[in-house]
Amino acid sequence: MKRSGGLAAALTVMLAVAGAACEESAHRDIQDEINILTRRNDALVPPATERLAKYGRLAVPQIETAMHTAAPTGRLHLVAAFERIGDGEAVPVLRHFAVYDVRAEVRQACADVLAKWAASGAGARGERARAAQVEIARKQDAGEAPLVFDGGTPGAPTVGAPEPVGIDLEKRR
Repeated sequence: MKRSGGLAAALTVMLAVAGAACEESAHRDIQDEINILTRRNDALVPPATERLAKYGRLAVPQIETAMHTAAPTGRLHLVAAFERIGDGEAVPVLRHFAVYDVRAEVRQACADVLAKWAASGAGARGERARAAQVEIARKQDAGEAPLVFDGGTPGAPTVGAPEPVGIDLEKRR
């Protein structure tokens, strides 16, 4: 009996270590795909979006982090990745950027994804998206908006992020 208890404990430890190693590997792989979405604007983007979508909810925190520093075209790619993943955990991020992003096209892309999810029916994601739409409207009615300067944002287009490289510099919808 003691022997099988020790074996069970050893197996539990091995599974925990293996799980942590897999998650660490997934973290790096997710970041590789995000780097493509934020740094490229060519034929590499759609396959990277599909690979990223396979990680599902696990990718949401890293995409959120990247949204804050990516150039506008990169942010549009990341919004498309959120839409492809389709997880309700992205709703607060989309809500935030729908109100505060300095680029109108990014705000609109976020609002469009939320509208699509809200219209998709009942369920937790739909409910969260509808609540986000109400909150966005409330904030906009209260005058909350991105900080926009006359003549554009001073300095670089965004914080430390050049526009992605590729054939077409505008994100196509």
